[in-house]
Amino acid sequence: MKEIIKKVKKIEISTRNLVEGLLQGAYHSVFKGRGIEFSDVREYSYGDAIKTIDWNVTARMDTPFVKEFVEERDLTAYIVFDGSASESFGYEKEKRMSNIEIAASMVFAAQKNNDNIGLFIFTDKIEKFIPARKGKRHALKIISELVRFKPESKKTDVYEALRKINKVVKRKSIFFIVSDFDSNDFEKPFKILRRKHEIIPINVFDTRENHIPEIGYVEFEDAETGETFLIDTSDKDIMKAYYKLVKEDNKKIEGFFKKNKIDQIRIKTDEDFSIPIRIFFKRRGARR
Repeated sequence: MKEIIKKVKKIEISTRNLVEGLLQGAYHSVFKGRGIEFSDVREYSYGDAIKTIDWNVTARMDTPFVKEFVEERDLTAYIVFDGSASESFGYEKEKRMSNIEIAASMVFAAQKNNDNIGLFIFTDKIEKFIPARKGKRHALKIISELVRFKPESKKTDVYEALRKINKVVKRKSIFFIVSDFDSNDFEKPFKILRRKHEIIPINVFDTRENHIPEIGYVEFEDAETGETFLIDTSDKDIMKAYYKLVKEDNKKIEGFFKKNKIDQIRIKTDEDFSIPIRIFFKRRGARR
């Protein structure tokens, strides 16, 4: 338990600058809440919109009064975390560790913005669900669960995860989906989920997934099936076919997001993940 607490504290410290930067920047403007609610009335001032005049109060007071509204800030966000075996891959750093740090950044940003934050961890099923709540203790509980999580299944099924989540979460929410999206067809539940909710895919990948150095025969193991196979990295035809498949998979994922106007954050495990996250929020904030 002490080791987990130590890891959680380390993650909190390592993500602090990014979280503070997001809160000072575009996080609030990107996620404005569920709407506005009536607050009070006040006397009309030059420049106030005519549509805000409260005609009942104006009639009673015999002078113009306008309605004031405040933003309803009761936001709910969820981390949808890919806990499958493919996330253990990594050349310099496991994708899983990068995923945890990225997820933690979103958790602490939501917590410090006084938003509700929850967690789904999935493989080929939902393995862990923590309902959305507010508060520092709750945020630390989520990070602790991510750190200690050991998957029951090695496989991935984004389709099934999103289908189940769509049934569970009824209230409009924000979903940060942290995954490499190396899965079966997930387009249909993705489309259904985004009809009501805000979806932000965070696509984490490793450099070695897109480029394997020429080092002769290498034994590879499929993390999800356990199947092993030899690849001659010096064989140009084999490598050409491999890169073609990788390119096609990436193109399919990117094409789906672009077609459906879903902004994704792509992050390499060997880069400073705060940079693409800051760029994303800055761009989104500028469009609002």
